[in-house]
Amino acid sequence: MKVTVVCEHNRAMDSEEGKKAYPEGMENCIAEFLRSAGHEVKTILLDDQGAHGLDDKLLSETEVMFWWGHLYHGAVADDLVEKIADRVQCGMGMVLLHSAHMSKIFRRLLGTSCTLKWREDGELERLWCVYPTHPIAKGLGEYIDIPREEMYGEPFDIPTPDELVYIGWFRGGEVFRGGCVFNRGRGKIFYFNPGHETYPTYKIPEVQKLLNQACAYVAPAEPIVEKMVCPHIPEFSVKD
Repeated sequence: MKVTVVCEHNRAMDSEEGKKAYPEGMENCIAEFLRSAGHEVKTILLDDQGAHGLDDKLLSETEVMFWWGHLYHGAVADDLVEKIADRVQCGMGMVLLHSAHMSKIFRRLLGTSCTLKWREDGELERLWCVYPTHPIAKGLGEYIDIPREEMYGEPFDIPTPDELVYIGWFRGGEVFRGGCVFNRGRGKIFYFNPGHETYPTYKIPEVQKLLNQACAYVAPAEPIVEKMVCPHIPEFSVKD
């Protein structure tokens, strides 16, 4: 599988806590466990200047895209967002992580504000599996404990997921739809809420297994088409 990991680098990652969580860089941590599953992985840096190197050639080769962003959503060019959305609808799989809920691409694909309630306490999140036979949850038991995580809570302004796999619970009593699948055209999207940049969530073996299984699940089952065409309406062009 050809996988592209788009990962933001921000000032929190350069803090003592951020470097302790991911001394190798979060993007390299994610890329490494994907490579360990046999995938061909390329990483793209996202910063206040946008996504560096995510050009048409790389996008056309990508079968699954992972996206982690937080502070620099607005730096992503609108035309790139449209190209990614088109690629998803043509069959590319997409996994969006943590604060990517507010990314332009997630909001573009879901058509809602994607806002939520949050609290940065570094508390336990227990991810309860509510769809135990789902391929993303295979072999992971009825819940996964994440020792330190940022609280995300309802209301979460998203459409009703096509498949709800995990619900997160926090000690304040909040709950959150933290593992959701959405179908868009020929493509599948998986949103997974854990993964604050100063907590080593992506080093947890169960999380790595879950995300590897998510990668396999959203991967295109058939070749990605060049464009979506309605078979009942002939193509036409508008001329001046």
